[in-house]
Parts: sequence; structure tokens; C-alpha cells
Amino acid sequence: MRTFVFWIFLLVPTLLSAQNSYNTYFKNHSLRFDFLLGGNNEEVVVYPAETKEEPYWGGNKSNLVDPFNYGSYRFQVFDLKSDSLIFSKGFSTLFQEWQTTAEAKTTKKTFYQSAIFPFPKKDVKLTIEARQWDGTFKTIYTTNIDPKNYFILDEKVDKFPVRTILDNGKPEHKVDNVILAEGYTAAEMEDFYADAAKVSGYLFDTEPFKSEKSNFNVRAVFAPSEESGTDVPGEHIYKNTYFNTSYYTFDLPRYLTTSDMKKVYDAAASVPYDQIYVLVNTERYGGGGFYNFVTVCTADNELTPKIIVHEFGHGFAGLGDEYYNSSVAYEDFYNLEIEPWEPNITTLVDFDKKWKNMIDTDTPVPTPRKAKYKNTIGVYEGGGYMAEGIYSPYIDCRMNTNEAEGFCPVCQEAIRKVIRAQTK
Repeated sequence: MRTFVFWIFLLVPTLLSAQNSYNTYFKNHSLRFDFLLGGNNEEVVVYPAETKEEPYWGGNKSNLVDPFNYGSYRFQVFDLKSDSLIFSKGFSTLFQEWQTTAEAKTTKKTFYQSAIFPFPKKDVKLTIEARQWDGTFKTIYTTNIDPKNYFILDEKVDKFPVRTILDNGKPEHKVDNVILAEGYTAAEMEDFYADAAKVSGYLFDTEPFKSEKSNFNVRAVFAPSEESGTDVPGEHIYKNTYFNTSYYTFDLPRYLTTSDMKKVYDAAASVPYDQIYVLVNTERYGGGGFYNFVTVCTADNELTPKIIVHEFGHGFAGLGDEYYNSSVAYEDFYNLEIEPWEPNITTLVDFDKKWKNMIDTDTPVPTPRKAKYKNTIGVYEGGGYMAEGIYSPYIDCRMNTNEAEGFCPVCQEAIRKVIRAQTK
């Protein structure tokens, strides 16, 4: 009992310090800095769009500086007077994937993004950084923000109907998922809410989300579309929907994404949120997930229970794809001379930072893809869209195939770490 009390006394100052740091620098709502990422396969440029004040901050108030170093990009917020780092967040983008396609070698494009952080009380410096081929970050944009600047938009948030699917407590102590309706007409509102509850059930039927369910809140926001469904350009099908989702991203039939992120952010601002999930009213197979950006998935495909879990693994925990024999649009996606940032794949360049401590001493490294190792944590060649040079921790996992029973132990632990960081 005395030992327990002793540790409580040690912990309380740390928690109070983190809370005081938040109260020193931030208010209890958000600042949204919208920008375009533009360029081609060799260059990236940030084009500022607009800055907005939003009514909620759904994130943790203790872990303000990102502890994971995940993502192909990150933004950092510094107190301008002291130059102290007071907030940071890693994220991934559709633009970075597009840069690795053949089209990017001959064309320039822009993609809509946003840096969202607690609304500052004092002047701050915002930096946006891109991960380089060697794994380091390079600053590609810097600006100072005066929170009293009257050009920061303070508009009323659009009023969309909201239904709570799961409520386990205050947003700052929970992972807050917002599910947005896409391709549901006004007459299909109840269908959307039923689908939102259904797909949430799929997620919480899967470990580790099942045992961590009490650490989540889920809210569904209904943004009505003029037509049901979504675009399928390869079949000349075009629907007038609220978030303009589309299959055939990068000309891949199954790749379902949205390029209208401004509308996504505006609708999500109706509630406190950490993760955005766009639920598309279609029976077709498909989806897409991007770390700390957006997850998109269909509502009614027979494989939806598998797809939502896989894509949310990308969007929430930064998990990498472990498959290595499927058709993708990417070229030279990973540098085999460095360790990838995703927690569930490795080049063995710096394996000590990955799951090395979870491997039994009698398991060979690399580990043969043989039946005797079916349920063994190891180092199996193949992953990250490449058959050679990249390794994954399990023969099969939800980040590899739809046939896998669920996440492997390494992916489960990676997910739990993110949950702990966002809820402590």
C-alpha cells in the first residue's frame, strides 16, 4: 500500500505539469491551418489556404508532443517568444503516395491538407516538415501565427445531425472517432446511423480494440448527399456526393479515397475528434487509410468487417501494409538502406527499435515462411509491397490479408501504444 501511495505522489506532479503546460499555451478549442501540398515526384511545396478557429479540441491534453515519430510528414508548433516546442503531430498524405506513381514523373498536382492543434493563447511558429528519402525530416514551410489576427476565420460550424454511437467519457481522455456519411441521401439518414453502428461493432470485435473499447468515443455526423453511392470512373459511374469520394485512385479499381478534404474537415468540426472515418454507401470492395489523416471504407461489402479494421490500422496506428504480391501503383516506395517508420515492417537496418524484444531466442532471424512458424513472431521476408528486403512480424496478419484472423501480436502492441498515448 505504501509503495502504491509513493508512486501516486511521484505521478501527480507529472500529470499536473502536463495539464499546466496545456493551460499555459492553449485554449479549449482548435486552430486549423489549411494548406495545399503540391509538386511532383521530386519536389513539394506548401501553399497556404486559410486559417480557422474551430469549437472543439478532442485530443489529449498531456501528450502534446508526438512520441512516435511516425508519418511521412509532421507539423510542429513552437511558442514564439521562448522557441519552445509545445505541440507536434506526425501524419501521412495521399500526396506522398502519389509522388511514388509514374504520373508524378510528368505531372504536378496539389492535395488539400490541414494542421489542427489546440488554439494558442500566444503567438506561435508553425513548421511543416516532409520526411526525406534518408528518413530525416526537412522543414518545407514556416509561418508565425498571431491568435488575435482577425484574418483567422471564426465562422459558425455547419450544423449536421449528430448521433452518439459510443460515449465513454471526456474527449481528452478518450480516442474520439467521428464517422462521416458519404453517398447517403436525406432519405437514407437512418440507414447511415445503422451502418455507422455496424462498422463500429466490426472494429470493437477485433483485438486490441475489443479489450480497449472503454477508451473510445464514437460519433456519427450525417452530411446528406444528392445521390446514393460514389464515383466509379473506370465504369463511367459518377455520383453527386457530399465528399466526392471515388474509386480508381491512382487508376487502381479498389482504391477508394476523397480529394475534397476541406469538406471533410468542415463536417468533422461538428464534434470533438481524433480520427476521421468516411463511411461510403456502397457494396463495392474498397477503401483507404492514412495515418492521422483520414480513413475511407465502404459500408456493405461482404469484406467490410475486414477492410475497416485494416484501413483503421493505417489511419490510427500508422501500421504499414504487410502484403508484397499485390498490384499497387507505387514505385520505389521504401528506401531499403534505412529503417521504415511504420512499427510493423523492417529492413533490419535498425531492428532494435522494432519488435526484436518480442521474438523468442530460438526463432531464426530471418524466419522461414513455413507452417511450423504459423503462429510465431518472427522476421518474415516480404512486406511493404516488396517481396525482398522488407520483413514483417507474422506469416499472416490483418495488415497482410483478409484471411488472417486479426492483427498479429506486434500490430496489437503498436495499436495499444497509440491508445495509451492518447488516453493517459
